[in-house]
Amino acid sequence: MRNFVRRASQKISKLSNEQLTQLVESIYTENETLDSVIESLSIGLLICDVDWKLLFANKASERFMPFTVRLSEFRSTDAVFDQEVWKFIADSDIAHFLEKNAEKTYTSQDFTLETSGGNRRFVNISTMPLVREKKLIGNIIKIDDITEKKNAEVLLRRMESLASLTNLAASVAHEIKNPLGSISIHIQLIQKIVQKARENKNLLLDNGKIEKYLDITTEEIERLNKTIVDFLFAVRPISAHLELIDVHALLRHFLPFFQAELDEKKIRLKTDIPAGEQKLLVDEKLFKQLLINLIQNAMDVLPAGGCIEISGQLENSSYVLFLKDNGRGIADEDLHKIFEPYFTTKITGTGLGLTMVYKIIKEFSGDIIVSSKLGEGTVFKMTFPLPQMDRKYLDYTGE
Repeated sequence: MRNFVRRASQKISKLSNEQLTQLVESIYTENETLDSVIESLSIGLLICDVDWKLLFANKASERFMPFTVRLSEFRSTDAVFDQEVWKFIADSDIAHFLEKNAEKTYTSQDFTLETSGGNRRFVNISTMPLVREKKLIGNIIKIDDITEKKNAEVLLRRMESLASLTNLAASVAHEIKNPLGSISIHIQLIQKIVQKARENKNLLLDNGKIEKYLDITTEEIERLNKTIVDFLFAVRPISAHLELIDVHALLRHFLPFFQAELDEKKIRLKTDIPAGEQKLLVDEKLFKQLLINLIQNAMDVLPAGGCIEISGQLENSSYVLFLKDNGRGIADEDLHKIFEPYFTTKITGTGLGLTMVYKIIKEFSGDIIVSSKLGEGTVFKMTFPLPQMDRKYLDYTGE
């Protein structure tokens, strides 16, 4: 039908009255069909000219987006519409988004709107060019109501959080059960010795055993306490006190803390961080904690003669810290789970060490990724944003 209209319009001067009537009816029918299709769409649609002045708006657009005028009364000749479309959009964030991105070809962003009933509605606003025969003839604004999708995502996150909390609780119960059982057994043994002493006129005949049982009980209490402390760290928000820290100076003073255990296990520790190269905006105590967890994790899996390497370098507007070991590596099926609470491939440990590392780095607005190959070792790559003043300096010198 469209080709017929085009061909007929090219020969309009030669058409009879009957043919002209047929042409007009065809155009009218096609426009009516097109209008019906557009009005039936579940998405809002605004058609603008190349200067972003409104040409057409369907009914759904007014349901999903707030305007300062009634689009149902739209007439292109009205003065109120003889301006850019964002000037009569009531939501300032959406208006700013459209104005800011007017020169871009394709844009998209989600927005939260308050309805008259006080409910929240989520919409996605996207723009795209209107092109005919490879020539820009206008712009399209598409409005999607994504409220149900967003609500489903929130519900899914809540369910995942609940499932994660359930798993955490089960893991904590398991971790607590063992030391509690050990404490109970050794207290019973001490009670038996005390009972024998009473039967022997309060003479303690097994002082050595009592000391041994008390030592074991103390160790189990400390183990229990660590489990609870680590669990609370994993579930509670972190309160970080950020300050500029010299990475090289911190490592130089801090790493000797591990030397005794490294020597005992015959593990080498190498560092490659030039003096004064970089300062990071981090919490010193938490930064040390993530290093403790990563280095301890490496020492737990390295054999005698193994090596841990720590290095750092600038990458764009970030500082990257690498911690590499030449241990047994991590299987591919386990790699994506290593930051999950209570996941561990080691015989000992709570499985919270790397969870704590991940949480700390995220608190510093950084990121951590891990790569590993069985039989060759593992590399943790930690990316930290540069302090703002350093970022500006790098941009300047790079021009």
